[in-house]
Amino acid sequence: MKHILPQNAKISKEGKETMQECVSEFISFVTGEASEKCHKEKRKTLNGDDVCWALGNLGFDDYVEPLKRYLHRYRELEGEKANQNKVDIGNKNEEREKNEFLLRRLYGP
Repeated sequence: MKHILPQNAKISKEGKETMQECVSEFISFVTGEASEKCHKEKRKTLNGDDVCWALGNLGFDDYVEPLKRYLHRYRELEGEKANQNKVDIGNKNEEREKNEFLLRRLYGP
């Protein structure tokens, strides 16, 4: 909230608590709708696409496209991270094999 308000604005503790309650209620509202969809489709796992669908279904259309773009970018970054982890593991295995080879040459089998 303080990023939106002017720097000299003050937010009371009660105001912050009220906003937190509203945010929690909103999250419950959206996830409830998404969960209902998953239940109808006989799925147990709710994902980001379900949340996007629920937002649109509940009339929060302005949030759908930005969230889809964010979700797409997030998945891209997660894929890149997973690929990097595979490379790192491969490099570690290669390094370990080189070390084992050198140790065998130095000390025998």
